[in-house]
Amino acid sequence: MSKDEISPRKPSLALALTPVILTLLLLALQLFYFNDFTPQIPLAIGLAITGFVGVYLGHDWPSLEDGVFHVITVALPSVSVLIVVGMIIGVWIASGTVPTLIYYGLILLSPQIFLAAAMIMCAVVSVSLGTSWGTVGTVGLALMGIGAGFDVPVYWTAGAVVSGAFFGDKISPLSDTTNLAPAVTGQNLFAHIQNMMPTTVPAMLIALAIYIWAGFSMVEGGDATFERIEAITTALQDNFLISPWLLLPAVLVIALAVAKQPPIPSLFAGVVLGGLTAILSQGSGLHDVFQYANSGYSIDTGVSEIDSLLNRGGIQSMMWTISLILIALGFGGALERTGCLQTIIAAILRKVHSFAGVQTAAIGTSFATNLVAGDPYLSIALPGRMYSPVYRGMGYSTLNLSRGIEEGGTLMSPMIPWNAGGAFVISALGLGIGAGNLENLLYIPMSFACWMTPIIGILYAWTGLFSPKASEAERADWQQHGRDITDMSDYGYERPDFGTDAKAAPAE
Repeated sequence: MSKDEISPRKPSLALALTPVILTLLLLALQLFYFNDFTPQIPLAIGLAITGFVGVYLGHDWPSLEDGVFHVITVALPSVSVLIVVGMIIGVWIASGTVPTLIYYGLILLSPQIFLAAAMIMCAVVSVSLGTSWGTVGTVGLALMGIGAGFDVPVYWTAGAVVSGAFFGDKISPLSDTTNLAPAVTGQNLFAHIQNMMPTTVPAMLIALAIYIWAGFSMVEGGDATFERIEAITTALQDNFLISPWLLLPAVLVIALAVAKQPPIPSLFAGVVLGGLTAILSQGSGLHDVFQYANSGYSIDTGVSEIDSLLNRGGIQSMMWTISLILIALGFGGALERTGCLQTIIAAILRKVHSFAGVQTAAIGTSFATNLVAGDPYLSIALPGRMYSPVYRGMGYSTLNLSRGIEEGGTLMSPMIPWNAGGAFVISALGLGIGAGNLENLLYIPMSFACWMTPIIGILYAWTGLFSPKASEAERADWQQHGRDITDMSDYGYERPDFGTDAKAAPAE
C-alpha cells in the first residue's frame, strides 16, 4: 500500500482536546490578561495548531485546506449578508431612513415600555426577513439610537434587540439555520418550527416581563429625560429631512421578505432605494452615496449621542468582523476535518445513555462547537449528523434534536463575542468592545430569550415534557430513506427494527 493510500488516523481524546484547550487559553490570555478584544490572532494560531495535529495524524495539506475552505464556502452567503448590511447602514443613515426611525421612535414610544417594544419589533422584522443579522443591522441600529435618547444603558438595548432578532431567526421559515437544523436531522421544516414553540414562547414571555419590569424600574420619565429627547429630535430635524416617506426603503425590504424573495437581493434593493432617497431628499450626490456605501456616513451635529450613533456603516466597517468570521470558520473546518470534534462528541456519547442526558449533551455540544469553532452553521450541522442515529436508536423523534441544536446553535451564537453571530452584533450595534468598552458585553446576560430557551429545553428533557417519541410515520421514514440507527439495546432500549433499508450504526 502506498503512502498516499494510507488513511489518516483518528485522534485520541487527549489529542483532539489539545488544539481546543490551547486555543481557549490563548483567547483567555488575549481577552482577560492583555485586555485586548481582538481574537483573530489566537484563533489563527489555533488553526495552525490544529493543522499540526492533522499532519501528525496523516492528513496532507490539500486535505486540511479543503476542510478549512469547505466550511468557509458554506458560510459565504452570511458573509455576503454582512457586506450588504454594511452598505445598508451607511446609505440608510444618509437617506434619513435611520434618523426618521429614531425621531418617530423617540416621539411615539414610552421610555418605560421601550425595551419590551424593541424586542417585539425585532422579533416581527426578523420573522419577516428570515435573518437576525439583517434585523440587527437595520431596525436594531435605529433602536440603539432611541435607547440612547431614553438614556437606557447600551447593553440593555442591545440585549432586547438580540433577544428579538434571534428569536425571529429561529422560527422563520425563511431563515437558513431554521432550514439547516431539520435538514441534517431528517425532519420536516414546519414540524421543526412547531416543535420549537414549547421552549421559545415561554422564554420570550419571561424576557418580555423582565424588559417591562426593567423599563418601569430603571427608566425615569422626568424633565431631564424629556429635555434629552428634545435635544436629540431637534438635532435630527436640523441635519436631516424627517418624513414618513423616508421609511420606504425599510418598507420595501420587509415587503420583499414577506413575498419570500431571497434575503440578499431584498436587502440590496433597500440599498438602491436608500441611495435614491438620499439623492432626492437629503441632497446627496451619486458619488456621496457610493462613499456612504463603502466607507460609511459621517456627521458632526454637536450632539454626542447622535454623532456616536450615526458615524458608522459601509462595507469597510464590516471588514474587522468578516476577518474574524473567516478565521473562526477556518478553525472550525480544521477541527472537523482532522476528526477532533467527532472524537470529542463520540466521547460524550459513551458517557450518556438516557434521553435526558443525550438531549442535554446535544444542546451542550452545539454551544461548545459555537464556543470553539466560532461558526453557528457548524454548531448545527455537526451535532445534528452525529447525534441523529442515537435518537433513532432510543426511539425518540429527532425533532428533539433539531430543537436542541437550534437552542445551542442559533440562539447561543450571539452570546459568544468571537463567534460569527457575536462579532456581528458587536460591530453592527457599535458596542465598541474593541475600543475597550467591555462593560457593553453585559448585553450577553441581558439577552434573556436567547439563553433561557436552552435552559427550558434541558428542563423539558429531564421532566419528559414536550419530548416526543418517534411516531410510526417517522419510523417508516427511517426505513424508507435508510437512516443510520445506533443499536442502543444494551442500554435498555428496544432493539430497533432496521428493516431492509435502514442502516444499523454501532453504539459509540
